[in-house]
Amino acid sequence: MAQPKTSLTAVERRAEELDTIAAVLPMERRDELAELLTDHDVETLRHLVNQGMGDNTLRALTSDLTYLEAWGLAATGKSLPWPAPEALLLKFVAHHLWDPQHRETDSDHGMPADVDEKLRQQGFLKSVGPHAPATVRRRLANWSTLSKWRGLDGAFTSPALKSAIRLAVRAVPRTRRRKSAKAVTGDVLAKLLATCATDSLRDLRDRAILMVAFASGGRRRSEIAGLRREQLTVEPPIEVPDGPPLPSLAIHLGRTKTSSAEQDDVVYLTGRPVEVLNAWMTAAKIDKGSVFRAVGRWGTVSRRAIDPQSVNAIIKQRAAMAGLEPGEFSAHGLRSGYLTEAAIRGIPLPEAMEQSRHRSVQQASSYYNNATRRSGRATRML
Repeated sequence: MAQPKTSLTAVERRAEELDTIAAVLPMERRDELAELLTDHDVETLRHLVNQGMGDNTLRALTSDLTYLEAWGLAATGKSLPWPAPEALLLKFVAHHLWDPQHRETDSDHGMPADVDEKLRQQGFLKSVGPHAPATVRRRLANWSTLSKWRGLDGAFTSPALKSAIRLAVRAVPRTRRRKSAKAVTGDVLAKLLATCATDSLRDLRDRAILMVAFASGGRRRSEIAGLRREQLTVEPPIEVPDGPPLPSLAIHLGRTKTSSAEQDDVVYLTGRPVEVLNAWMTAAKIDKGSVFRAVGRWGTVSRRAIDPQSVNAIIKQRAAMAGLEPGEFSAHGLRSGYLTEAAIRGIPLPEAMEQSRHRSVQQASSYYNNATRRSGRATRML
């Protein structure tokens, strides 16, 4: 006799609904998201996917929404109310922008210890101290945006909230730090690649990730993690004097953080990076779907793509294996490192930007300037 089908719990149902948008919005913490997000949260995300919102923007919104729900549960014991009242927004600011010196004499200042501990146990808090003002402003902005998509208004423009943020930022000045303390320039990249010396699947994959991310203009970790075989097209070989032709490959990025919906940004790989990428895809038997996947303990290759955070972890792991300080390097170091290396080699900025796909000359030139200022003529006038 057939067993009756048991009904799904609310959490299990949300997990299945999240699976339906996983192809557009990869989420490595699906089960945890299903517990933290409400039915309305998941429905909002599904609506945004159907509206064609950019993948990176969706990931950022999901990340911030999940953090906000986790913080709300830890701080109030309840899911976030929509719309958010002014008192809750002020509490959020007080918990995230605070003065470390004042905290030494007043234990109630800043985020309460029980809230802090809960968020750390869940993996939402890692660093010690107040949040960066830019992070707080971004999360509030996304909170406001999500409220508007629900057809609601919040107190996000209230004078009290604006004043609280302004006073908190003024009281706790922070020095802006780069996403990666050090750029992964050519010499650093060579040391990381030296740790991928075997023909094991893990070494083949990591070697390909490092070379493709760097040579394609310093691609963002989300672009590398989300790269699919269907985005790659073989181009005619590049003729070079006194040598065999170099293999060439085009990567169709589609819509990116800095392009419009109609644009298909394309970057190119030439020579060794193409050979290394082909070696990985051949060994892992990848002829469709995600290019970079998890490799199991016994050498099994997963069907699912690695998550963006794994790209970061791979770089830190390889840095440690190379005898470098892993805390000084991150996935963004490949992006800044590409432009820094281009400056060192005298490649014109516009040419480098064509490959990196930077739209802002000011942003791209900051890496150039940092690479040349110390050894330039302007520092040797005496």
